[in-house]
Amino acid sequence: MSCLEARIMASHYYPYCPQPELTAGLTSHSDPGVLTVLVQNEIPGLQVKVGEEWLDVEPVEGAIVINIGDILQIMSNDRYISVEHRVLANPCKEPRVSVAVFFNPSLRDKMFGPLSELLSDAKPAHYQQFTFAEYMKRFFSKELDGKTLTNYYRL
Repeated sequence: MSCLEARIMASHYYPYCPQPELTAGLTSHSDPGVLTVLVQNEIPGLQVKVGEEWLDVEPVEGAIVINIGDILQIMSNDRYISVEHRVLANPCKEPRVSVAVFFNPSLRDKMFGPLSELLSDAKPAHYQQFTFAEYMKRFFSKELDGKTLTNYYRL
């Protein structure tokens, strides 16, 4: 389905912050691609939004975190929902370290939208068609601010 052609690895280093209540770590956002695979050390800080509440993702030694991205949400016509998440500033003396691998489709001109196999009269498309390049252009032209981008393509 050409959804995992582009892989990007990003390492994040969050040093000790003496005033974490005055500092943002990484603001609220959802990942734009298909899937994100994350490995983190034992220092907490990752949170996911469930309803209107932020919940801590407690680090577990040897575990990986898998995030569903916006493109998978759109292709599944909301069957799978991308996760809104953020990282708090680090109040621990030890640094927080994480490595994420983002699995994305290619930026070529292929059109994305809900998969036709998932649509019916009872389950119409929730999103319009678009290219991933167009989606990424919008993603990088805005501040990270939750999940507003998926709403832009909603019908």
